Amino acid sequence: MINFECDYAVACAPQVMDRLVQTNMEQTTTYGKDEYCKQAERLILGMVGRPEGAVYFFMGGTIANATAISFLLKPYQGVLCTTAAHINGHEAGAIEAGGNKVLALPTKDGKLTAQQIEDAVKTYQTDHAWQQLVEPGMVYISHASEYGTLYSKAELEEISAVCHQYGLPLYLDGARLGYGLMGEGNDITLYDLGRLCDMFYIGGTKQGAMFGEAMVICNSALKKGFSNMMRHKGGVLAKGRVLGLQFLALLENGLYFDLAKHANEQALRIRAIQEEKGAPIPFDSRANQQFIIASDALLKKIEEKYEVYDFGIQEDGNHLVRFSTSWYTKEDDVTALVEDLRQWL
Repeated sequence: MINFECDYAVACAPQVMDRLVQTNMEQTTTYGKDEYCKQAERLILGMVGRPEGAVYFFMGGTIANATAISFLLKPYQGVLCTTAAHINGHEAGAIEAGGNKVLALPTKDGKLTAQQIEDAVKTYQTDHAWQQLVEPGMVYISHASEYGTLYSKAELEEISAVCHQYGLPLYLDGARLGYGLMGEGNDITLYDLGRLCDMFYIGGTKQGAMFGEAMVICNSALKKGFSNMMRHKGGVLAKGRVLGLQFLALLENGLYFDLAKHANEQALRIRAIQEEKGAPIPFDSRANQQFIIASDALLKKIEEKYEVYDFGIQEDGNHLVRFSTSWYTKEDDVTALVEDLRQWL
């Protein structure tokens, strides 16, 4: 069985494992206060152009999101996002469990627009019963989105501007950030994220690390108290150095971006066969997630040979099926899939 179900089905990139093994018996201080984490922080802040910022390392994306959102919001506020957002559909109510409501707005492509944000804020502000409502308190986006779509720099600048206008912190979920930054046509850089976002994280779990996400606080006014919230949410790893080490291995020599480029190249081979066969392409994904519309019969054929993610039956009676490539995806496996899809589509 060939796995295209997700992009975190193996442990970690060999270079990351080598770094962990080489330093395994070293004794360091705890909770991310070690020199490896400090080196990784300096490296990341230099890449994003925010030397006055801060970096904190988490084990995974859900705890990173839950911590950041609880930290940024007052109890009576909610987080604006799309209906496709990971915090809305795939985190088992983790945000609501922290006491804040997810304010999900409709989307066709997985992305949020500046106009949607402004409309949501104005709707709240002009409602005669605003004191009885959940106030929009921040904005959550992801790059790449859950549908593999990418924000342009212009779109991100518009979102950042409207967030700044209404005093809403802009938070970007970077679980697949490398795939987004290396996506075909992407014009956003880490430096852009540093100047346009208040907080974002660099995803490691899905992109070569054994586990781990690097939370970047770009707005230095938000640094105070974040480590306390991190501890409060159970997000602090005692052996924190293993997180800093992994990000050093991924980012020091560009490995992070090389791995993402490979995944995207393989994903676009899947997209190309859909274009060749004239098959419908649900989302304009230029990153490592590609989607097809599959009948029951087609899905059955696919699942006989491949592990995929089935989003279930859609309004048209067909299945929305996702193929995820990753840094570890073999070219031969994609070749086999492409040849099968050439016959099946």
